[in-house]
Amino acid sequence: MPITQSAKKALRQSLRRRARNITQKKALKEVVKAYKKSPSAENLSLVYKKLDKAAKTNLIKKNKASRLKSRLSKLVTSR
Repeated sequence: MPITQSAKKALRQSLRRRARNITQKKALKEVVKAYKKSPSAENLSLVYKKLDKAAKTNLIKKNKASRLKSRLSKLVTSR
């Protein structure tokens, strides 16, 4: 357990951030899963928005977002 005041505050902050990151990651996964089920141009823009936001806030790395966007966009053209 943290002893100093700053360590206590850091623990509180990390717990809040962890909770926020988990909910954002779940939302991202749900959007991607829904898109894979029924790929369309409207859903693709929503997925792009979520991926860009996740990369911007360092939830996922920039190259991972780019890779997923590339792979998911192929689904729309193939069907």
